[in-house]
Amino acid sequence: MRKFYNLMERWSDVEGMMTTTVTTTAGKRGRDGGEEGTGWWRRGVRQLYGNDGGSYLAWSPSDLPMLSKGNIVASKLSLEKNGLALPSYSDSAKIAYVLQGSGTAGIALGQAEKEKVLAIKKGDAIAVPFGVVTWWHNKEDIELVVLLLGETSKAHKSGEFTDFFLTGSNGIFAGFSSEFVARAWDLDQDKVKVLVKSQTGSRIVKLTQNAKMPEPIKEDRNGLVLNCEETPLDIDIKNGGCVVVLNPRNLPLVGEVGLGADLVKLDGNAMCSPGFSCDSAYQVTYVVRGSGRAQVVGVDGQRVLETTVKAGCLFIVPRFFVVSKIAGGEGMEWFSIITTPDPVFTNLVGSNSVWKALSSQVLEAFFNVSPEIEQLFRSKRSADTTFFPPPN
Repeated sequence: MRKFYNLMERWSDVEGMMTTTVTTTAGKRGRDGGEEGTGWWRRGVRQLYGNDGGSYLAWSPSDLPMLSKGNIVASKLSLEKNGLALPSYSDSAKIAYVLQGSGTAGIALGQAEKEKVLAIKKGDAIAVPFGVVTWWHNKEDIELVVLLLGETSKAHKSGEFTDFFLTGSNGIFAGFSSEFVARAWDLDQDKVKVLVKSQTGSRIVKLTQNAKMPEPIKEDRNGLVLNCEETPLDIDIKNGGCVVVLNPRNLPLVGEVGLGADLVKLDGNAMCSPGFSCDSAYQVTYVVRGSGRAQVVGVDGQRVLETTVKAGCLFIVPRFFVVSKIAGGEGMEWFSIITTPDPVFTNLVGSNSVWKALSSQVLEAFFNVSPEIEQLFRSKRSADTTFFPPPN
């Protein structure tokens, strides 16, 4: 059961954090039309276009106002066998994360003379600066699904990707006159019409079975792709959980993109320590697998959110708000971006928490408790950090 505990005057600070129904403590119908107890809805993700080659879905700021408020964006690209996402560039920097399948991605970086052709697979993270041309292709039977999370402070529309396609019926050159294109390409206008008009599809097309595409080059992955399921773990707690953090040191383009990211795997019934980003960053989380419970606490100690999250759900933690999660019995896995390339998190519980740095006298005064209670409090979680295994 999900509850919002915020006062009405605080609604603007927390509305739109989740792609689900919103229910007030009075149990009335929420902003998305759902009722308390209906659970998690996936109404927030909408298919913007699709065909037999694949589809493109996005979370809308009208369903998640926090997307617009935080200048963040989330979408999914799904490609069926032989599906091809035509070359495009975006007005927003992003991190792509492969949720399912395998395929090929083409990236033309800045003034590079040759594109990078990347073999991609489940667990791969790719940093894509804004204005960089990319294309995506799936030649396998299994659907290729790529999560795209980005930042829109320089975008045309806050909370949304705007993509500019180079080819297809909605391609850039379809908008120029044949005279201009002929002059630009140094071709006669008849040849220009063939080039511009032959691709009648838009955005996503399906290639024929015998269509030839470039083979990936292994070396092209260097510095552009990090597989979060194969790279060394940054934190690994037995029966608790593990995390891989993306930063400019292990994925250099993260610095140019201006976003950090992590993949977290929380073991069954384990807990993720309450904590917050102390560098004024938003955190956007997509649940990849499993389920669990999440609570978020904001200004004046108000519990602004209590919800059950499941695979396929997206939620946003505002700046400086404190979040904690407890996994269900099967565990929970999530991928997040943070709106800074090298985020710093403060844990409020555990061996590295702020409590351990404070003196006994200060804690006694802060909590207004006896020395015995303070010592009991200090003795707990003295060796635990970040992830806490379930109680025995």
